[in-house]
Amino acid sequence: MNHAPLKTVVTVLTYNEGEKLKQLISLFPTDANYDLLVINDGSTDETDSLLVSEKINHIKHDNNYGVGHGIRTAIEYAQNESYDVIVIMAGNGKMQPAEINNLLEPIYQDNADYVQGSRYLSGGDSKNLPTFRNIAIKLFTFMTNFVLGFKGTDITCGFRAYKLKIFDNQNININQEWLGKYEMEYYIHFKVLKEKYRVMEVPVSMIYPEEKKNYSKIKPFVGWWSMIRPWIYLVFRIKK
Repeated sequence: MNHAPLKTVVTVLTYNEGEKLKQLISLFPTDANYDLLVINDGSTDETDSLLVSEKINHIKHDNNYGVGHGIRTAIEYAQNESYDVIVIMAGNGKMQPAEINNLLEPIYQDNADYVQGSRYLSGGDSKNLPTFRNIAIKLFTFMTNFVLGFKGTDITCGFRAYKLKIFDNQNININQEWLGKYEMEYYIHFKVLKEKYRVMEVPVSMIYPEEKKNYSKIKPFVGWWSMIRPWIYLVFRIKK
């Protein structure tokens, strides 16, 4: 497999994931073709000591600011360190390090600028996915596809890869204060498509706990609004 020489960083976003993060870190290969960075978003558990003891490159936030803030920190780091590509994934163990190259391959082969993971494509998996969440994901995906004219299958999957040149575009401003939480992921998705970058989906696994409890930190109503409002703000040009 001949990859282009693109300098890549994989960023794990984490907040109080404890044992899940420890297990996830153990799954990363020692001979990976990318560097690893963990954004510790104000964890109050043993996360910091784990990262130090495992000698994992990490950035620690003083407080729990949210996913969007973590993504912004990661992108700023990647830009400052002259990376070409960044992968974003969660530290809760749902996403599999073994599938990172699924996201990277279209970028390395220069077939995409942004790659979105999908549990619904052939070869993907959504083991133990709760029924309500399954229905909500498909409905939300349908609505966002209608707005953007994009035939995606899994808008909520946070397993993504970007060419960092995307963020040099002055029409994509990730430094806006309102993009601190779940807004960021959907803001970038909207903007990348509107700016006519090449977008692809690839199959990935999203593995949920068997007990179907504590599978998400998204809070009802507040979290849902955080996910929905980028579409309202951008479609009606309330924000840029």
